[in-house]
Amino acid sequence: MNVLVASDLDRTLIYSAAALKLEMPDAEAPRLLCVETYGHKPLSYMTETAARLLERLQEQCVFVPTTTRTREQYKRVNLPGGPARYAVCANGGHILRDGESDPDWQAQVRRALEDCAPLRQVCEHLRRAAGDGEWTLKQRVADDLFAYLVVDRARLPLTWVKELSEWADTCGWTVSLQGRKIYAVPGPLTKSAAVAEIARRTGAARTCAAGDSLLDADLLLGAGRGWMPGHGELVDSGWSAPHVEVLPERGVAAGERITREMLAVTEPAAG
Repeated sequence: MNVLVASDLDRTLIYSAAALKLEMPDAEAPRLLCVETYGHKPLSYMTETAARLLERLQEQCVFVPTTTRTREQYKRVNLPGGPARYAVCANGGHILRDGESDPDWQAQVRRALEDCAPLRQVCEHLRRAAGDGEWTLKQRVADDLFAYLVVDRARLPLTWVKELSEWADTCGWTVSLQGRKIYAVPGPLTKSAAVAEIARRTGAARTCAAGDSLLDADLLLGAGRGWMPGHGELVDSGWSAPHVEVLPERGVAAGERITREMLAVTEPAAG
């Protein structure tokens, strides 16, 4: 198992009902497997074919779910093949090993964030900058590491994100707009750093990755090979890298294709 495969979850590997993009007649739609429930209701899905491929993938490599979700949100996901030994949550803020946050990594993250403005300062700025605008729906803090706003995109002022980004940059933070969420994340808090640490611990000689959002760009750049679905902020922004393939599939079909591509890379290595 000398290959590590790191994959973003939402809109890369798993999909909400709103994100499925079943762009075919109903009679030809793939069978779906629910992999997450919330409030006793089904929330996220993948195709049954993707589920079978993922089970095989986990037998062939070090598979690492790599997400911006908090630990609590991640633990709602029940991926085929059972819980991964390693997972990355909170955009790299936590490495989970057998479901528990690694204390050594937590300490390393805390040291890396010492040169950034404190979270409370950024949250206060977000609150003041958003004011009582009707476009702001929620303000949240994730695992005491970063913050995000849930917004009404149609009402969001055109220059607001740019102005916030310029301020955040002076504080050592980065800002990205993804769907209905505006994320403010400390610069050193990255998925790629956490995945590199897992690769070091597991002795992985090669790393592959998949993702769809701007917060996945560093993850893809840090991998030897990567895949992007035909939807998402990275594609919409025109982002690219020579070793990252943009797949034509969109929605849940892209999740199946990504899983198939990952397996094709790992099975020859395992053999």
